[in-house]
Amino acid sequence: MSTEHIVTELQDRVLTIRFNRPDKKNAVSSAMYNASADAFSGASTNPEVRAVLLTGTDDCFCSGNDLGDFLNSGDAVGAAVGRFMRSMVDCSKPIVAAVTGPAIGVGTTVLLHCDLIYAGEKTRFQMPFVNIGICPEFGSSLMLPAMMGHPRAAELVLLGEMFSAAKAREYGLVNDVLPDAEVHAHARAQALKLAAQPPQAMRTSKDLLKRWTRERVKEVIGVEINHFVPMLKQPEALEALGAFMQKRKPDFSKFE
Repeated sequence: MSTEHIVTELQDRVLTIRFNRPDKKNAVSSAMYNASADAFSGASTNPEVRAVLLTGTDDCFCSGNDLGDFLNSGDAVGAAVGRFMRSMVDCSKPIVAAVTGPAIGVGTTVLLHCDLIYAGEKTRFQMPFVNIGICPEFGSSLMLPAMMGHPRAAELVLLGEMFSAAKAREYGLVNDVLPDAEVHAHARAQALKLAAQPPQAMRTSKDLLKRWTRERVKEVIGVEINHFVPMLKQPEALEALGAFMQKRKPDFSKFE
């Protein structure tokens, strides 16, 4: 499946996968999840692809899920999300991310499944799942505490506040922070370095780095989705989303 909102380009053995929906700040729809899954699965099996570069548009990496699409897509959304997530977890080629502008929700958690991550100085990250009455996804409930420790993971997930690129680097979420205008070129240069490495040694080394946690991560992703999708239609999420649409502060005082 393909969509105009996911643009792919193979050049010099690097496959670029770009979120390309600037009018919606690259919010991810079910169709975009399916198209991205196709791209990552294809990269794994295509010998012409040695590395993947994941990016967005100049002013935004990804603003998270298209919640309107999610609410209208029924059970299909869970299947699309799960398929995309498994395709990234199972991708045999190294994935480099170039992140500029907002990286919200899945725009942050997707980075947990990349191998090298470079962010712009002005990039802002956020995982506002609890804020809108839902739970974290994409294996983040397992991977964030393992990466940065429980207190830091709890800070980012339970408070759901926006945080800087500097904090993302301090917490181990990104490799480096650069001037915004330099991020894409630097990330592509790193991807080209990976693409020049011996391909079998590269695939084997990535497989070994991921092997000990891969199946556990996929198990966690399934558990999270089983909570995440139903929660979108439960009262807390409906209050949060209604408040957002009405430009008011949500009131969770009536909930237990």
